[in-house]
Amino acid sequence: MDNLTHSIIGFGAGELLHRSLPRELEDGAQRVRHRLLLVSCALASNFPDLDLVLNNLLPAPLGYLLHHRGHTHTALLAIPQALLLAALIWLLWPSARALLKASATARWGLAASIVLGFTLHLAMDFTNSYGVHPWYPFDGRWVYGDMVFIIEPLFWVAIGVPMALIMRWRAARWLALTGLLAALVAFAIKGYLGWIALAILLKVAVLCGAVQSRSGRDSRAGVALGLLLGIGFIAVQGVASHLGRAQITAALQQLDPASKVVDVAMTAFPSQPLCWAYVSVESNEAAGTYRLRRGIASLAPQWVAPLSCSVALVEHGASVTLAPGIAQFGREDDDLKRLRTLSVENCRVNAWLRFGRAPAFDVDGGTVSDYRYAITSRGNFTTMPLASQEPCPTGVPGWGYPRADLLHGGAQ
Repeated sequence: MDNLTHSIIGFGAGELLHRSLPRELEDGAQRVRHRLLLVSCALASNFPDLDLVLNNLLPAPLGYLLHHRGHTHTALLAIPQALLLAALIWLLWPSARALLKASATARWGLAASIVLGFTLHLAMDFTNSYGVHPWYPFDGRWVYGDMVFIIEPLFWVAIGVPMALIMRWRAARWLALTGLLAALVAFAIKGYLGWIALAILLKVAVLCGAVQSRSGRDSRAGVALGLLLGIGFIAVQGVASHLGRAQITAALQQLDPASKVVDVAMTAFPSQPLCWAYVSVESNEAAGTYRLRRGIASLAPQWVAPLSCSVALVEHGASVTLAPGIAQFGREDDDLKRLRTLSVENCRVNAWLRFGRAPAFDVDGGTVSDYRYAITSRGNFTTMPLASQEPCPTGVPGWGYPRADLLHGGAQ
């Protein structure tokens, strides 16, 4: 997820935790604990993304591909990160240090907020199609939630609106609410968010805000409702992703019964459970080929046609209808033997394949890239030249190969 979403979720979780604990004996201590739990949970909810400082350990693009969402995004290494964050808070925040010395409740609250923040970061990163490998070194395989877009405005309004309403200063409340509204409208104008989705989000904002206002500024009802709506939204997206993947798989299998659909990467649209971008991977072992497709799918084409999903996120150009509600915008056919040979003989490709979920080879251009990112606004950041004068990279993380099924003929 983006760091704004991580922060809003962290603040909301910290607020709910603070309001669920017994009050401190003094009002001053209560205010310090409030700030402490909010800040610590929000920091923990962003802390793993400091792995960006590790990018230069490997040549581009391998540094970013293999170190972002890398070691800092594992459950085991979350432990020393959590201890480091707690130590920094202890050393750099005198009023918090004094409170922690005096209050067992504050100590338990700090521990819970940091654990909760790290857990939320890994869980939210799991929900999109980029993936994580949280159980390394015990299991280096990538896992992909394929459920939520990397920037999801629903979390902003469901959690952000009640959080804004409990701010102490009226000017801060209005500034936060105005900023949220402006961000939503800007997203809709630029085509990243459908107008129907915008209307639904505004209703969610009104609902969460009304619950928080009616229950009072000292209540946790609005924040709790926002977090519950976020969990419910993820569940809905998970079901929708599963249904969409099943429909795409069935359509592809009908188009080419000789090929096996080994993966369908599903990328959500913001706040639109019916719209999905997909990249599929098919393998034909007998023919020695594999095929990549990318396109848009609508779970209810009678209501929302694939090409009428968010304008800014739909590829524009010639498309082929594969089945009702499933449009294809691109297709790549590749050679299994070349993939397997390069994985053994080219050490850079071997390292790259520890990230690539949909490896597409441009033989004429001499590059390999992940087909999931073929049409991003900044170009395909995964593209790597096949030929290079650089020595073999050292210190390559031991992540599992996402396409081990292609590299080893279906054997994992």
